[in-house]
Amino acid sequence: MLVQDRVGPKSPKQTQIRSLPTHHHPGRLTEPKNLDFSTWVSENLYKVVTVLVLIGTVAALFFLRNVGDTAALLCFENQVEALEKIEFPKVNWNSITPITDKGSPYANFRTERWIIVSVSDYASDSLRKLVKIKGWQVLAIGNSKTPSDWSVKGAIFLSLEEQAKLGFRVVDFLPYDSYVRKTVGYLFAIQHGAKKIFDADDRGEVIDGDLGKHFDVELVGENARQETIMQYSHENPNRTVVNPYIHFGQRSVWPRGLPLENVGEIEHEEFYTEIFGGKQFIQQGISNGLPDVDSVFYFTRKSGLEAFDIRFDEHAPKVALPQGMMVPVNSFNTLYHSSAFWALMLPVSISSMASDVLRGYWSQRMLWEIGGYVVVYPPTVHRFDRIEAYPFSEEKDLHINVGRLTKFLVSWRSGKHRLFEKILELSFAMAEEGFWTEKDLKFTAAWLQDLLAVGYQQPRLMSLELDRPRATIGHGDRKEFVPQKLPSVHLGVEETGTVTTEIGNLIRWRKNFGNVVLIMFCNSPVERTALEWRLLYGRIFKTVVILAGQKNQDLAVEQGQLEQIYRHLPKIFDLYSSAEGFLFLQDNTILNYWNLLESDRTKLWIPNKVSDSWVTVSTKDSDWFSKQGTMVKKVVDSMPAHFQVNYKETVSSDQSLTVCSSEVFYIPRNFVADFVDLVNLVGDLDIHHKIAIPMFFISMDSPQNFDSVLNNMNYKKEVSGVNSSTLYSAKVSAVHPWNISSEPDFIKLIRIMAEGDPFLMELV
Repeated sequence: MLVQDRVGPKSPKQTQIRSLPTHHHPGRLTEPKNLDFSTWVSENLYKVVTVLVLIGTVAALFFLRNVGDTAALLCFENQVEALEKIEFPKVNWNSITPITDKGSPYANFRTERWIIVSVSDYASDSLRKLVKIKGWQVLAIGNSKTPSDWSVKGAIFLSLEEQAKLGFRVVDFLPYDSYVRKTVGYLFAIQHGAKKIFDADDRGEVIDGDLGKHFDVELVGENARQETIMQYSHENPNRTVVNPYIHFGQRSVWPRGLPLENVGEIEHEEFYTEIFGGKQFIQQGISNGLPDVDSVFYFTRKSGLEAFDIRFDEHAPKVALPQGMMVPVNSFNTLYHSSAFWALMLPVSISSMASDVLRGYWSQRMLWEIGGYVVVYPPTVHRFDRIEAYPFSEEKDLHINVGRLTKFLVSWRSGKHRLFEKILELSFAMAEEGFWTEKDLKFTAAWLQDLLAVGYQQPRLMSLELDRPRATIGHGDRKEFVPQKLPSVHLGVEETGTVTTEIGNLIRWRKNFGNVVLIMFCNSPVERTALEWRLLYGRIFKTVVILAGQKNQDLAVEQGQLEQIYRHLPKIFDLYSSAEGFLFLQDNTILNYWNLLESDRTKLWIPNKVSDSWVTVSTKDSDWFSKQGTMVKKVVDSMPAHFQVNYKETVSSDQSLTVCSSEVFYIPRNFVADFVDLVNLVGDLDIHHKIAIPMFFISMDSPQNFDSVLNNMNYKKEVSGVNSSTLYSAKVSAVHPWNISSEPDFIKLIRIMAEGDPFLMELV
């Protein structure tokens, strides 16, 4: 049942059977009544019979329920329930009359990208910034609280009067003073060509003013990001809801709509899986500043009148939800693609604080029917805390119902063959279960008919069996990510003071390199070392991609040949198109990541000042150098002017050749396209890795512009003995050579590296 204030039935007046004083009226004689028992019974016989019938009925019900005459009892209960039965709406899906915009000033206006907000006051600075976002049209929806003269240049505003003229069925169900009137705006945008809708509010500012920087605005075509997406594991089938804030660095914060019984689950994921992008039809952004929290969090974590300013990890990877698992979705920082426009309906029979959350759970369940999913993204907006009261009474529907709702939705099934029929059937079932009322069932029917009337095409169902056995998660399918533990607020006390130096350092390193991909080439047997390398470096970098001479699917190791490893890098660049940069490392070189913080991640890194690593040779020194020099000259002659000029300024003679062992180097995002172009220029030529990499680097930029961070590495061609401790230093950027071929070797390395990162001792 919904938790709402209800009026109790009025109690019948009690019959008073005690003697009342006799009132004497002048001119009228009254005789005293005979109050013996027989007389009283005869005068009150109908009352006695009524009381006896009621007592008999109660006794019969009690008897039937306890004796077990269920047939008679159910017959009685069914008659009572019949009086409260909810009727299923009758909709003729094939005779929906189109609704066109003929009267508004925007009748001929069409655009694909819309930002929809509800406004109750004059425009905020945040809303004015939304209007300035290029390529997006802001649509402001008014209500009874909105000033009559509301106007912002560049925004479309629909007042209550204008909304009523649009001809939408849903208008008859909408309250006058609520943000749920945004439902009219959704239909208006779809009617006017919408393909993407950003559901926003007027106190959130998009970070850097660019939605495309944060969300996957395009899912298909040339501008779509063709990359895999990290996904929560479906290994536990009984887990129906998760707190995404943990993944983004805030363990003690939970979103509005998370069942309170789940608040105490603060451990990070043991592992994740991955899926291909392209069907993240609902994209939920995280909000810095004041995230989407409930009144319980707001009032118990508030410290005086100081506004919340909570920050999340902007480098944490976006994360998807598998079928069977849900996450709270709100109405002020969420991007919807056209395949999920049907999911925009905001329920009207429940409190406004619960409306978007129940919508989110309802829509996630229906997304599974079309093969879509929700993805949660790193911080996309900064939302300001206005230090307003959070109405707990408006959230009671959430705290009472959401836990039961998620379990109900996961178990719900439908035999209908079209999406809208399934949606209506689910809304009916939710009304029967008391999650919302019959009003929302009728509202759903009106909403679906309006969608068809404005030209929306309902997506096709996917032939997926929700009850089929889930795929087994193999070892190679497991993707590790350890979230940061960022400073937060706990009962009004900042956690910063309790963070140890070691954890604080780890946070700093992760903040600097959490969006850098580490590409490792393993010469040693990957069966003995691949997991160890991921354990060591995966704590610091966005991900660790491992290449080796032979592919190992179980360990997620891809095949590549070191002699021409540069040919494999463009594929990895494409796979992680949002990465800030790419650091290449061979497994015979140890990286002291704590000494890289002062580096410039927009510049190229390579040990060009390390004499044993970077050398200039004559092509006459050997036939091999001569052949390599000939191929290099052929490539240089075919280079565009800017590459060729850079190269010839550094290498002035065709008889000279730059050689670099290239055990470690870094390519920032701004040089990725140049690197790929140079790889394409090499084509089928058999240029060795040691020759190609320095050629690429001095063609892309002048060596004097390279960052010098790698030039202090300890580098030796040969070392007597194996992994001499005298070679290692925690004060340099890298150490070469250092051989790891087994787990004991790795443990020894961890213990010696702990000088620079004491937290490593926790691994052994």
